[in-house]
Amino acid sequence: MRRAGFLLLPSLIFLAAFTYWPIGQALVQALTIDTFGTSAVSYGLGNFERLLNDASFGRAVVNNLIYALGTIVPSIAIALALAVGLQEATRFNALLRTVVFFPVLLPLVAAAALFLFVFLPGIGLLDYYLARLGGGTTNWLGDPDIALFSLIGLTVWKNAGYYMLFFLAGLQSIPLDLYEAARIEGATPWQRFRRITFPLLGPTLAFVLIIALVNVITQVDHVMVLTKGGPSDSTNLLLFYIYQQAHENYDYGKAAAATVLSVAGLLALSFLSLRTLERGTHYEA
Repeated sequence: MRRAGFLLLPSLIFLAAFTYWPIGQALVQALTIDTFGTSAVSYGLGNFERLLNDASFGRAVVNNLIYALGTIVPSIAIALALAVGLQEATRFNALLRTVVFFPVLLPLVAAAALFLFVFLPGIGLLDYYLARLGGGTTNWLGDPDIALFSLIGLTVWKNAGYYMLFFLAGLQSIPLDLYEAARIEGATPWQRFRRITFPLLGPTLAFVLIIALVNVITQVDHVMVLTKGGPSDSTNLLLFYIYQQAHENYDYGKAAAATVLSVAGLLALSFLSLRTLERGTHYEA
């Protein structure tokens, strides 16, 4: 027991120093109210009140909800379809897996820089091929009604291959006997997926969903490179809003309050997702 505790001690120290201590500091900063022009400090919920009355924060929350729905659902659906379609160990499937996984190898900053040329209005790759199909010029990053969906498309392209790896690993744990028995009973491929594959992938799906939720909150590099929250705050996500408050407006109290609410919301969503999905999970006996 002592030996196990000794081996875990370095990890616990780093976990406390770089995870729990910053969270505690953010909570203290969120409750600290500085008075402009003086050194007087008081404590309360003033920063949270200012945050909730800030229209830009409300816009960032709505943008993040749209961004979450627009990225998580299609990313996971595409990843699951790719994993099921490419699960057989053939050379052709190995090549396709490599092609699908390639975007994961690119840092999000590099992918955003790449898509800057793809989204260029008129001369970008996307407009070039749309023009060959008879389409017109579109300002993918400059139109407030389209910019957020352009970021969603980039995120889906970047993350689908990453999630596919988890589903491929989950598929390897499903006994082949179940599929053989289903074939003998005359089950169609869709029935085998619905009755065997999908239920037994429940734990994997729950894990991927949590990873996707974390990515929605923590990935902001593409916003920094492509839009900087614009135009008209249409792509301002929560993490970029926190960055703006802390490093552009120097309002550390409001930035800390937004951080605390974001972390609390993420923890609540993760807990609810795990509980909901595990209720419908069928584990192997």
